[in-house]
Amino acid sequence: MSASSQRPAQPMGLSSFRNPVACLFITMLTVYVLYSSKLILRKDEYPKCSLQTSDVSAKENLQTVLPQPANSSSDESKKQEQPPPVQPVIIPYTPPENDTEIKHVVFGIAASSNLWEKRKEYIKLWWRPEETRGVVWLDESVNASKDEVNLPEIRISGDTSKFQYTNRQGKRSALRISRVVSETLRLGVKDVRWFVMGDDDTVFIIENVLRVLSKYDHKQFYYIGSSSESHIQNIFFSYGMAYGGGGFAISYPLAKELEKIQDGCIQRYPALYGSDDRIQACMAELGVPLTKETGFHQVSLKVIKVEEQILF
Repeated sequence: MSASSQRPAQPMGLSSFRNPVACLFITMLTVYVLYSSKLILRKDEYPKCSLQTSDVSAKENLQTVLPQPANSSSDESKKQEQPPPVQPVIIPYTPPENDTEIKHVVFGIAASSNLWEKRKEYIKLWWRPEETRGVVWLDESVNASKDEVNLPEIRISGDTSKFQYTNRQGKRSALRISRVVSETLRLGVKDVRWFVMGDDDTVFIIENVLRVLSKYDHKQFYYIGSSSESHIQNIFFSYGMAYGGGGFAISYPLAKELEKIQDGCIQRYPALYGSDDRIQACMAELGVPLTKETGFHQVSLKVIKVEEQILF
């Protein structure tokens, strides 16, 4: 008999545990059972949740975020605590210092004794007695009617015979007309901001003049006007010159400087044509350019009759 046949037989259950696959399976089964039992034991530790509790907590969260509506009693108490509405205080309007009024403007009007009877009717269209201030400067005295109270004061221009005038196409009256602003300044009118010069056939709209002048500081040097509507005149004279037919304005401090140099300026330019370009020449010496305002416009177009020959 061999040795192996002599070993006693082992139970079948112990041999099965020696199989590695079986050992792994038994281990995993044991871990699963233990983990499941642990969860079952700790089930009672978690709080019970219900739909009702979750709604309550959500409602409380919304109440903390959203503002709470005030009840009617608190609204009434707040209304009682509010002070009565403040009545608006109406303050009367005071115009700024720079607003130019009619009393601040002095007009210097260049006129001719030969045309006075006709041209004075233009002045009556815009002149306001007891409101507007200014002087009409004539070359000779005229018969003024005492009934015509709606006209400005009439004065005679100073003698200009000492000045040279060499332009063959113009007239010497341009010399005295160019001195209208200076002679008006020498009258010593008080509380003046602007001198406005025009011809005896210039029609001023007072409201427009005041509106334009109020845009500028009367304490500075200003020479305000506009060019001619005629392209040919602007080429011949200048686009930077204020034409007296439409009128122009000079601030008070600039008029004072002009009065100081004007007689010498006139002597230096004897060949100039009219009074407008003489004013511009003096402004050029003072270093003051034209401030263009198209409202100061003139109309001096010449109508030329053209004869047509009809050929049959």
